[in-house]
Amino acid sequence: MAAQSFLSESVLGWSIFSIVLLAILAFCWIYIRKFQSRQESEVVSTITAICALAIALITSALLPVDIFLVSFMKHPNGTYKEWAANNETREQIENTVLHGYYTLYSIILFCVFLWIPFVYFYYEEQDDDNMNKCSQVKNALKYTVGFAIVCVVLLLIGAFVPLEAPPSQNSTQWEKVQYLVEELGSSHGLPALAFSISSLTLIGMLAVITYTAYGMSVMPLNLIKGTRSVMYERLENTEDIDDVEHQIERLKSKCQDGRPLSSRDRHNLQELESKLQVLQRRGRHLEIAERNCCTKVGSALRPFKILLGIVFILVALLFIVALFISNLDKALHSAGISSGFIIFGTNLTNPLNELLLVLQPVFPLDYILITVITMYFVFTSMAGIRNMGIWFFWIRLYKIRPKRTRPQALLFLCMILLLIVLHTSYMIYSLAPQYVMYGSQKYLVQIPSGNTTTDTTRTCDADAPEDQCTMTRTYLFLHKFWFFSTIYYFGNWAFIGAFLIGLVVSCCRGKKSVIEGEVEADDSDISDDEYVH
Repeated sequence: MAAQSFLSESVLGWSIFSIVLLAILAFCWIYIRKFQSRQESEVVSTITAICALAIALITSALLPVDIFLVSFMKHPNGTYKEWAANNETREQIENTVLHGYYTLYSIILFCVFLWIPFVYFYYEEQDDDNMNKCSQVKNALKYTVGFAIVCVVLLLIGAFVPLEAPPSQNSTQWEKVQYLVEELGSSHGLPALAFSISSLTLIGMLAVITYTAYGMSVMPLNLIKGTRSVMYERLENTEDIDDVEHQIERLKSKCQDGRPLSSRDRHNLQELESKLQVLQRRGRHLEIAERNCCTKVGSALRPFKILLGIVFILVALLFIVALFISNLDKALHSAGISSGFIIFGTNLTNPLNELLLVLQPVFPLDYILITVITMYFVFTSMAGIRNMGIWFFWIRLYKIRPKRTRPQALLFLCMILLLIVLHTSYMIYSLAPQYVMYGSQKYLVQIPSGNTTTDTTRTCDADAPEDQCTMTRTYLFLHKFWFFSTIYYFGNWAFIGAFLIGLVVSCCRGKKSVIEGEVEADDSDISDDEYVH
């Protein structure tokens, strides 16, 4: 009976995970195809982008499975179920999840340091018409070696970084050497992998602060504000064309008597002609948008968009409030910087943490909520990237636009999204620390009452006996280094600040154009074919 109960609950958890896996693959394919350029479409880059994004989302999907397994080992009264009474059985179940993380994180390292860089540099070399396939592969491999060296360095650092307190100064040299040997021998590669992933997650934190925080404010407000009227934009664009044509004619009239234009006038004439070409392309796009049935359907769905925008901004505010309370809790009740601001429980009421604890016993409601949170981060991150573009400090490298994104930009896009989704595990821990650590586990406590004792249940926390509460492998894997936790703590404050700044900026901006991002000054007339056909 116990074996049958264990089998049915395990099958339920992994069945839901399989369904989510198929949904993730379908979403990644649609998402990449939506932004892929039709003229510069490349099979290898498309497959690479889809796989990289899918692996990141699948990794996040393991989190609620881990929490479900540790929670369903116990009855609501705090006692272990019959099939989970054996400690070895519990370890075996949790190690299954740990091996899943080993596999997926190893694949992520392979994607970030080998696969994606190789494909990216391969297509960068393809721009040179005089280079053959063999030379492209050689040059791509040459640049990829640099990324591989960085990966090896991170793995070595992770293998040697001590996790326990080092010996005192009074210890002998032999004790110090023995300590380092034991540290290296006991790691078995886990700290090395955890250090490498934590380093990537640190980069993901910067991407979250830059793109996700801004996207969480700009996407809901764009839905609420809507777009400008197509008819009004066409009228305004026509007036601008007339004005520019008048200025061009006035400049050309200066050389009707045969006198050449001054260098300043020639420069102004070139700028006006370039501006006229942009306005004419803009006029063609506005004409297409006015005839497009999607524009008319979008106008009809305006009330739904406003409602959706209100929901998104409320969700964003819920995240910010939960993150603020969690950070405040860490500031007040943790041991400080030296411990990575880690707390083993919640001392302040966190709305999102309480919601997840309420939903967790009714599986898969918490799984659905975690998936929605992850996808929400992806959509808001994409909104931030699309509005800002991909930048390297003050230099904009690529634009992300539907149907017009180059293969190299797609790879950059997926790299950023992969790192952002990688950071969501830490974000969800910050939003709901109790849920991520123990799920809905409870344990029995005997309280003396006169000559007798009464049993009462308590929620699992750091004060619980070690054999009564099972900590998730997610928490153990992602929080091995206190100094990373300290950086993430201050990163959460930066995220809150970036969101508030983005909210103010988004509120001050007016409505966006109905053809936002479709026409840029550095576009060519040939690129318009992707919209016309």
